[in-house]
Amino acid sequence: MLSLTGIVLSLVLLMVLAYRGVSVLILAPLLAMLAVLFSAPSNELLGTYTQVFMQGMGGFAIKFFPIFLLGAIFGKLMEDSGAAHSIAHTLVDKLGKQKALLSIVLASAILTYGGVSVFVVTFAVYPIAAALFREIDIPKRLIPGAIAVGALTFTMTALPGTPSIQNAIPIPYFQTDAFASPGLGVIAGVIMFIFGMMWLNRRLKHAAEAGEGYGNHHDSHVKEQDFKHLPGLAKALVPIIVVIALNYALTKFIFPAMDTAYLADKKFGGVSLNSVVGLWAIIAALVAGCVFLIFANMKYWRNLKKSLNDGAMGSLLPIFNTASEVGYGSVIATLVGFIILRDFMIGLSPDNPLISEAVVVNVMAGITGSASGGMSIALSAMGETYVQMANQTGTSLELMHRVASIASGGLDALPHNGAVITMLAICGLTHRESYLDILVVAVIVPLIALAAVVGLGTLFGSF
Repeated sequence: MLSLTGIVLSLVLLMVLAYRGVSVLILAPLLAMLAVLFSAPSNELLGTYTQVFMQGMGGFAIKFFPIFLLGAIFGKLMEDSGAAHSIAHTLVDKLGKQKALLSIVLASAILTYGGVSVFVVTFAVYPIAAALFREIDIPKRLIPGAIAVGALTFTMTALPGTPSIQNAIPIPYFQTDAFASPGLGVIAGVIMFIFGMMWLNRRLKHAAEAGEGYGNHHDSHVKEQDFKHLPGLAKALVPIIVVIALNYALTKFIFPAMDTAYLADKKFGGVSLNSVVGLWAIIAALVAGCVFLIFANMKYWRNLKKSLNDGAMGSLLPIFNTASEVGYGSVIATLVGFIILRDFMIGLSPDNPLISEAVVVNVMAGITGSASGGMSIALSAMGETYVQMANQTGTSLELMHRVASIASGGLDALPHNGAVITMLAICGLTHRESYLDILVVAVIVPLIALAAVVGLGTLFGSF
């Protein structure tokens, strides 16, 4: 019982202190050691730190660093080439002022589905949204909600093939790929999109009835955009199409047709193609997208070397934040109190691992304020258990993958989530002004979609 108390205390402190802005790089090892003190002799602290925490942290970094690195570089190239701005501006221009909310949602969704991070998406879309909303006099406070629908929901966790880290993390645990359970993923995506748009349109209608306009905002931090010197829409969209299409072709056709028998050699870890093909495909697709961006937009680069370096440096904090949370989860999983938690979580639905997985991933994402961090902790601690439960109950591992991914995008968007805080800061808005919309579209609606997927998956299996 004392061990369980230590785990709960460390989790609560992790949530509270992360919300107050303390770095996870500091919190994760310290709070992991705090939990250990409630379970083991103090002379085990250093051993636990070097042999458990660092092993878990390092293992995650080794496995997923290429995706964080390439994703950050791809996003930076999309931003600095003007491709991201071109997509957002063209959609707003073509859909017209009457579809302002829809255009911002779609612009954010297209960029995110192509592998661009939510931070780059917000930087690219916000100036255009602010100018449009001011011109047609609709509340600025709706901008974060619109970006959240496109960037923090269906394109991040649900749609098959998305190169997001939230869709990549389950791959090695379940030996699946980015296109796991495509039908259920599309259904979840449709639910998130439709319900999200319904909420935003309802909020816009109420604002209009109340006579609320853009509001008294001083957008001095918004830079004027020069849309005359941007790549055309077709050229801007091609890198995204390359990433998605090549990811699919490599996963389903090209890599399976190659001779990969050498992977069974001890030199390569004695693995099967199924355990690496999903990660290989995403890595190769992002490399191809970056190469295309560089050569197709040569006349738009002001300083290509700086763009590449900035993208690379921008990947470091996200990867080490998430890896630190995995190290934390690795330590927690070794403690006596975790056995009590594990048995309780399995007991939530011993005949249906989907329910337990959905709850555990969601809770951990909510505690850490991170979709990738919460899912990583949950799967590092319970991944093997869920595979065993799935095999015992005849549950598809593809379905387990999709549920884990969608579950990571529910409670993660609570107020202390880093992406939420950054988005509001970029938009120059407060939690009080705009968080309600984010709560509905990025927390409540994804939970509804998750329940639908768990229900459909339980009845019909993976499809």
